[in-house]
Amino acid sequence: MPDQPYALLFDMDGVLIDNTPEQARAFQLLFRDLGLSTNARKLLERLNGMPATNILKTVFTNPVPKKKLEEYAAQREFLYRTLYWDKRRELAGLTPFLQAARAAGFRIGLGTGSGADTIAYIIDHMGLRRYFDVVVGKDDVPRGKPHRDTFRETARQLGVPPERCVVFEDALLGEQSAYKAGIRVIGVSTTLKPEQFQAPLTVIRDFTGITPEQVLALLARHPETPKPSRALAKRQYMQL
Repeated sequence: MPDQPYALLFDMDGVLIDNTPEQARAFQLLFRDLGLSTNARKLLERLNGMPATNILKTVFTNPVPKKKLEEYAAQREFLYRTLYWDKRRELAGLTPFLQAARAAGFRIGLGTGSGADTIAYIIDHMGLRRYFDVVVGKDDVPRGKPHRDTFRETARQLGVPPERCVVFEDALLGEQSAYKAGIRVIGVSTTLKPEQFQAPLTVIRDFTGITPEQVLALLARHPETPKPSRALAKRQYMQL
């Protein structure tokens, strides 16, 4: 490794864990209670990575007060935790990859749209917090994804410039957020098919088939960060 380190930045949902089915099911149950017909799985394909209140904003035709959105988000969180309680396990190969990355000299950060309680529900339950040099959640930045703030702040706290970082992301919105921050992306195909990403360095199913050395090789072969796609951004916000 060179004197100045590289950094690995991880989204949480759909990257550290494969929880998209439970997330979608929780949203779908909430929508049923609210009398909404929105398809939750398709919604998350577009907007996964946003804070839940921001996702919920998109499904109502009329404005909903912030307090009410927060109540709906809390209800969804309760449903999600109930559905996922006994299923919490890391994506295959994650811990060995994190251990190898730290041994290779990478700095490691978590950048997620979740709040502190939800982060703890996942990474502390699985004993993963010790692998992250910094953890950045929705309360640590003024704007969540698709803005660049989450990944920019994670890189800043790590002390590594964006051009020496790579983000592991499962969602288009998160991929766009990384590009806005000047950071390249490795896709994780828990939520999207490989061809649905814009321009990742590569797409992995889990962490069993990738090494820190391969990450360095990918960064060397693809030195430029793609520009965010306006067409994809527009598609994300189309009405269902």
